Amino acid sequence: MLEYDPYAYALHENPYPLYERLRGEAPVYRNQSMDFWALSRHADVLRAFKDHTIFSNREGVSLDPKSRTPEAARIGMSFLGMDPPHHTRMRGLVSRGFTPRRVAALEPRIREMTIGYLDPLIGSGGFDLIDDFAGRLPMDVISELLGVPSADRRQLRKWADLLVHREEGVRDVPPAGSLAFGKLRSYFTELLAERRKTPRDDLLSVLTKLELEGDALDDMEILSFCNLMIVAGNETTTKLIGNALYWLDKHPDQRKRIDTREVSIEHWIEETLRYDNSTQMLARLVTQDVEIRGHRLAAGDLALLLVGSANRDEEVFENASAFDVGRDTSAMLSFGKGAHFCMGASLARLEARVALEEWWSRFSNFEVNSAAASRVHSINVRGFAHLPVEV
Repeated sequence: MLEYDPYAYALHENPYPLYERLRGEAPVYRNQSMDFWALSRHADVLRAFKDHTIFSNREGVSLDPKSRTPEAARIGMSFLGMDPPHHTRMRGLVSRGFTPRRVAALEPRIREMTIGYLDPLIGSGGFDLIDDFAGRLPMDVISELLGVPSADRRQLRKWADLLVHREEGVRDVPPAGSLAFGKLRSYFTELLAERRKTPRDDLLSVLTKLELEGDALDDMEILSFCNLMIVAGNETTTKLIGNALYWLDKHPDQRKRIDTREVSIEHWIEETLRYDNSTQMLARLVTQDVEIRGHRLAAGDLALLLVGSANRDEEVFENASAFDVGRDTSAMLSFGKGAHFCMGASLARLEARVALEEWWSRFSNFEVNSAAASRVHSINVRGFAHLPVEV
């Protein structure tokens, strides 16, 4: 029997065989008991990404019942839980502070932080890639952007991890995740009050001063953006770095191409994004009846866009199940398309490039201890909670 359950722990270990079956047997899949549709073909996922009028973000991108109201989506996901014109307004204001120039200017500091984590690990023989590096760097970058003190970052990471974690057998946000959200909210409420009183040279202070044609962000909007940055901006990049190193270790032929510089680190990152992306699924609310491949999705239905499956669609990518760091990945959907294209894509790519450049100059002979690795259990995010390596 073909069954797709985003909460299933077995699926988190390896969803790709099921994705292949979905594409072949039920590209427009219906889960009656959980009341959702799932789109697994590249063409259908792309269509949904580009048509926000039919496939709406107004109830957010999660399947969790606690998150699926317009108010909860706005509070927890910022403009990721909105449609135009509200999305256009919010994103337009935030983008005035989160500029390409501000992102590019981060590179020297990202490199400094990367070196600061990696150099003490030289000669160690081995360590946990996530605990000691990949889980720390993205949180540092986001924290420095927002102005979070160094002493608080480890705690924020723990809360962010709890927010994405799902308990086996619980098809919603577990109590620990709800508690973590409240603590994150309280933390940034206090930090925002400080910045309004005494501004500094950080993005949080900039957000308090932003204005566009007389419009400005209120406290709730700023707090929701902070939540989005700390969770989505941190977790996905952590998983990207871990996935990149894990899959290169599993493919010695591709590793040789990186080692000989036949293929660039940038291409390695892009293929990782296609082959095993951090974001596997995003939900959309269907706002009007629509037909897809002979199936009628009704207004009010929930459609899950299986990004991880779309990126392995054989109709778009030749030999799609192969990890090929030299392939053309331009059709991948890892950062979405259309109005909701990921605003943090350039920052994620920058962090990953710097992290892997510095890693390669020190630990190109690394080996992953797959037997001791453990995965994150999340309905949206795919990656490792722990990834021991030998160097």
